[in-house]
Amino acid sequence: MSAVDLPADTAYGLDHLPFGVFSTEDEAPRVGVRVGDHVLDLAPVAAADGIDSAPVFAEPTLNPFLGLGRAHWEALRAWLVDLLTQEANAELVGQHLHPLAEVRLHLPIEVADYVDFYASEHHATNVGRIFRPDGAALTPNWKHLPIGYHGRAGTVVVSGTDVVRPQGQRKAPDDAAPTFGPSVRLDIEAEVGFVVAGATRLGEQVGVDSFADHVFGVVLLNDWSARDVQAWEYVPLGPFLGKSFATSVSAWVTPLQALRAARVPLPEQDPTPLPYLLGDDLPGYDLAIEVELNGTVVSRPPFASMYWSPAQMLAHLTVNGASLRTGDLFASGTVSGPERDQTGSLLERTWNGTEPVTVGDQERGFLQDGDTVVLRATATGTGGGRIALGEVTGTIRPATT
Repeated sequence: MSAVDLPADTAYGLDHLPFGVFSTEDEAPRVGVRVGDHVLDLAPVAAADGIDSAPVFAEPTLNPFLGLGRAHWEALRAWLVDLLTQEANAELVGQHLHPLAEVRLHLPIEVADYVDFYASEHHATNVGRIFRPDGAALTPNWKHLPIGYHGRAGTVVVSGTDVVRPQGQRKAPDDAAPTFGPSVRLDIEAEVGFVVAGATRLGEQVGVDSFADHVFGVVLLNDWSARDVQAWEYVPLGPFLGKSFATSVSAWVTPLQALRAARVPLPEQDPTPLPYLLGDDLPGYDLAIEVELNGTVVSRPPFASMYWSPAQMLAHLTVNGASLRTGDLFASGTVSGPERDQTGSLLERTWNGTEPVTVGDQERGFLQDGDTVVLRATATGTGGGRIALGEVTGTIRPATT
């Protein structure tokens, strides 16, 4: 017996316990933990049980809790598991459980900075072949460092937020001059995001072996992309307006501790990276991602195929002395496997729109107004079953005039 009654096959059991921010009709946003199909209001439960950090759970973001550091994260998780395992706590827990269907979910963190990487060899190769058909698929630096760019923190939104079709300049190869208007090649990018905590000083580097000290957990992430805007603007400085209009993340942050059983070795890295990218613990993660468009699953990207480890991404992000702030978010870049139905973008899935994918009784090369995209992912849990990362959904709305 335990303090909560959970189905044996739940993807949100005691081996998961993802954190988020929720509100009820008459109360302000605060921190909660998902337990099955309910949300546990942490602040009153922690206060009743004498937890010193209880006040941070009354805050409207996870940032104050994340700022307490790894030792507190792990101690709090151990307390939660014990609390929910003991039948004697059923009354206390039951008083502060809210049905998921009756709460509103919010962006779980106040995003400090957002960095997006480009860590899938399969994705980078596909994009190179599409955009540079007469040149090398991979740029000369790709296998020497995790390539990334700085995104826009202010346009990171929680799952369920509509996405307004962006406008911008675009120029097809055969056009004499650029034109302005709504993007006609609006795309998705199925990614995994990493939530950072533990601020560092300017000039300080974070080594690969310190990854778990600075990353609390993961979210699914959809980095919406206007491919026509991106293709015209990205030389020579890289992504800008084609990426900055919206990035959707799941409302639930899955702690790294819940993914211990999902750790897998990286693919072989050849040539051997420079010493600052080497370490004793460079985990990949076996996350099975699913991309659904208007109710039809169009792709299943495997995160285990990623070339660069998130630990290497974090080390590279800080190797020049760039400081970290609690609430930083960095993403993996599009997750793609070797097969066409394992690609994490429509750009690859439809080969730049030339081979549309069937969605119900229609075809899609890129997204149309009214389309709804849902990202899901599962992983092996420490209890032997499957856990599910919080899903990410978004619907495309027409461009504003």
